[in-house]
Order: sequence, then C-alpha cells, then structure tokens
Amino acid sequence: MARTISIGAQGFEDVRTRGNFYVDKTGFIRDWWLSDDQVTLICRPRRFGKTLNLDTVRCFLSTDFAGRGEELFGGLQVWEDQAMRALQGSVPVVSLSFARVKEPTLAGMLSSMKRILRRTMETHRYLRESSAITDDDRIFLNSISDDMPNDVAADSLNQLCKMLLAHWGVRPVVLLDEYDAPMQEAWLHGFWDGAATFQRSLFNATFKTNEALGRALITGVTRVSRESIFSDLNNLRVVTTTTSAYQTCFGFTEAEVFAALDEYGYSKREEVRAWYDGFTFGGVSSIYNPWSITCMLKERDIRLWWANTSGNGLVSELVRTGDVAIKEDFEALLAGGTVTKTIDEEVVFSDLRGVPGALWALLLATGYLRVAGEVPYVGRPTLELALTNREVLWAFDGMVERWFADGSGSYNAFCQALVAWDLEAMNWYLSELALSVMSSFDTGTRPSGDARPERFWHGLVLGLLVEMRETHELRSNRESGYGRYDVMLVPRDAAQGVAYIIEFKVLNEQRGERTLADAVASAHCQMEERAYDAELLERGVAPERIRHLGVAFKGKQVLVG
Repeated sequence: MARTISIGAQGFEDVRTRGNFYVDKTGFIRDWWLSDDQVTLICRPRRFGKTLNLDTVRCFLSTDFAGRGEELFGGLQVWEDQAMRALQGSVPVVSLSFARVKEPTLAGMLSSMKRILRRTMETHRYLRESSAITDDDRIFLNSISDDMPNDVAADSLNQLCKMLLAHWGVRPVVLLDEYDAPMQEAWLHGFWDGAATFQRSLFNATFKTNEALGRALITGVTRVSRESIFSDLNNLRVVTTTTSAYQTCFGFTEAEVFAALDEYGYSKREEVRAWYDGFTFGGVSSIYNPWSITCMLKERDIRLWWANTSGNGLVSELVRTGDVAIKEDFEALLAGGTVTKTIDEEVVFSDLRGVPGALWALLLATGYLRVAGEVPYVGRPTLELALTNREVLWAFDGMVERWFADGSGSYNAFCQALVAWDLEAMNWYLSELALSVMSSFDTGTRPSGDARPERFWHGLVLGLLVEMRETHELRSNRESGYGRYDVMLVPRDAAQGVAYIIEFKVLNEQRGERTLADAVASAHCQMEERAYDAELLERGVAPERIRHLGVAFKGKQVLVG
C-alpha cells in the first residue's frame, strides 16, 4: 500500500512516526559528519529539502531524541552504519531558521530575527537550573528578550553554545536554515547595509569566534559574498550547485522519482521528466524538484507547482528591470536555446544591477537555469546555461504576466492587437501601460543618439511578445539587409504566417522631427531604406505578409504606427 503523502511536512519526526512518504536522504548525515568540516554552507534552490534535511540531522544528533534511534531511523541508510548509531542522541543541538524573515524594513527585520533568537534560547530553558553555568550566564539569559539590544542579540548563540558545552560536556552543533532570506528582502527593500551589519556580527560571534562550537551546518539559496556576511570566516566550507559534495542529498534522483511513480501507480515517466527533471548539482544532471514531485503525486496532476512558492521576487525584479541584452538572452532561452556566461557563484548584492555575471549566477543558484555544458576557461567558470525544464519555462510566462498585472487589460492584449493589426488598440494599450506601470522603470527622455530610451522600450516590448513564441520566433538586434533591426517576429509557418518588424524611435528634433508621428515615419523610412525584409524574404515569407511597425516615444508618451 502506498504511503500517505503529507504536503509541506518539514518535521522528520512527524514524517517517520506517521509513516508518510519519505525518500531516504539520511546518508547525508554520515557524509557530513565524516567530512569533519567545522562550518558548512550548502546552497540549493528553495523547496529542495533543505529544511527537512536539517531537521533530520537534528533528530539524529540531538540529546532531545536520545534512545529513539531505532524508532526514527531503523531501516534508513544512516542506521546501517554501526559507528553512526553510537552518535545518535548524544549532541546538544541549536536549531533555528530565518526562512520567515520577510519584513520590508530594517526595524521589522531586526525585530523578527531577535524574536527567533529569543525562541531558540528558550528551547534550552533547562539551562537556567543547571549547576554548570555561572551567575553571569543567568544574567545574560535574563537579558534575552524580543527588544534586546543588537549587541546582545548578536552574541546570543555564542553564549548559548558556551552554556551547552558547560552543561553537557559536549560541543554543540548549530543548524541554521535559509540564512540568506533576510538579506534578499533587505536588498529588495533598500536596507542592505544595516541588515548586513547585524548579520555579520551575529555570524562572526556564532561561527568564527565561538570556542564552544562543535560544528555548524548552514543552508540557503545563494552564496552571499564572504566580505558581506561571512567576514573573515576562514573555517567555512561552501557547497554550491556546481560542487560535487552532497550532490544527490538534496532533491530526488531519477531512480528515486521513478520508484515513487511505481509506488503510486503513475506511468507518465516521460512527461514527468520533461516537466520536473533538469536540475544539475555537481556532476549529476538529472535531479528533480522534490516539492513538485510530491505535489504531483498527491494531486496526480502534472502542472506548475514549484515556482509559485519559491520566493522568486528577487529574480523577477532583476529580470524585469534588466536591459535589452538580458531580454535578448531570454529570447534564446525561452526558444529552447542556451547562453554562455562567465559565472561567479559568490553573489555580491551590490553587483546585481551592475555586473552582468551576477544575475546569471543568481538564476543558476535559484534553480531557474541548469548547466548544459562547460566552456574551457582561464579564471572564473564559463558555463553554457539553459532553462531547467518545462515547469521553469511556464514560470517565466507567469512572471511576465505579473509584471504587467497592474496595467489595463491582460498582459497579452498587445499581442492580440498586433495579430489583429489594430493600431488603435496597440496605441491604447501601450499608453495605458506607460501611465500605470512605468513608475518603476526609467523611460528616459534623451534623443536616440543615446540609445537608453530605445533600449527601455525595446526590453518592455520583448517582455510583452513572449506570449507569441509558440507561433513566432522572436529575434532582436540582428543583421538583415543593410542594417540591424530592433525586433523581428518570424512566423514558424513561413508559408502561411504573418511576419512583423518593429523599429523603436525616440523623438529627436535634430532629425527634423516635431511630433511623434514624425518619429514613426522615420522608423518606417529606416526599415525600408535598410531593407530589413531581406531575412524574411530569404526564409520564404511573401512580401504581402510582412508588416512594419514603428514605435515612437518621448518619455511616457508613445505612438504606434
């Protein structure tokens, strides 16, 4: 009989005592313990079992579970190792998570983190009665509260480890889940420096200058730069998605997925593979998202499960506000192609909008991209990247839709108007969009000698045109005839489909343009004089099925013709 699937269960004890569906990842405990690394940071995308794995470690090591090894771990990998059995229930464990720290202000973030630290201290309230701790320790325990000073909060885990060592005679293990969740929110909401200052102090006291610390295991999505958070933490081992260590410990292997499909009598292996396979960790290229697989098995429905719950606000913001080059790369990715990028896996948040490789490193770390190949390099890794799977492809569709959700009408209204060749509707839609959504973009007002305004509108329209990729190949900034067009939509059915060429122009009085209509005329003149139709004609598109569209603008004023 198939085991009951409990969606969202993150507690190992509950999963085991209830006999719920569970894929055995306890070999990770043995591998991590035998590595003898003092502080380990493991980076994996969200919903890849980090929380459950950390809780599994807690249940195995913690003195709270002494004597329950056979009950909880019988029949699992770690229990087959006799040496590891002796370790079960013998170590004091400090366990906490920053996953829910989502406040949009520094004060809110600090308040939330202090509350978490206070609750963590309270799980060891028995220390107040311990004869092994000092009066100074008790005074410190009494100073712990939700509104404690920052310096007390930063030192709290350090002092807790010292007291645990005194009481148990064993150096404790510290488990910290989703360490970077507060930092992503801090970057999004503009209080990075203040957040980094506090987290740096907390981490240095807990993981660097903590003589009582036995070991520490930290998980997160991104590898935030050592200079930002892990200042001078020279005892840190970092395991990223390209690292070979623990490569099958987070997420499901294909063998594990197919065994689960058999258990639940689900036969659509190839469809499951297309939707959920493709994550690459280390040298293993067929890792599946466990959240998607469990949801799919529970509901017996193959659809988008993961991306809507994976904390993608940061990714969405960066892709949405990215320049034309980024959107052109996404054209290739959405069409099933690859891009080649130089990657630095150590994310420096201050670089996310200024250093091209930073965005791609983030997309790789968060699971939106997979490594399709490696290019010989000197220095930093150069990787061939592709969208991970069909689920991620649909996730980006949803992401684009949300970008324009505040505008009037559905986000694909522009595409519908384009196909109908309804100039009035296209003008109305872009004008409404400019007024209602553009406050978060910089449209610019400079003439076309400075390409920034064209690049802005170019990127925006590319986002809108993603909807048409099923019927058209979306191309931009490519050579055709005697120049480079801005955007071209090439029909996949060259014999029957309609092609579109779009040229962008900012109003430029130096070209003699006095109105937006003049700029639209300039765009059409350029398309004709430079024979942009040449590529389409070579592909077999008849001249009468080629349509030219000029998009002229001045700031937030736009005219399509």
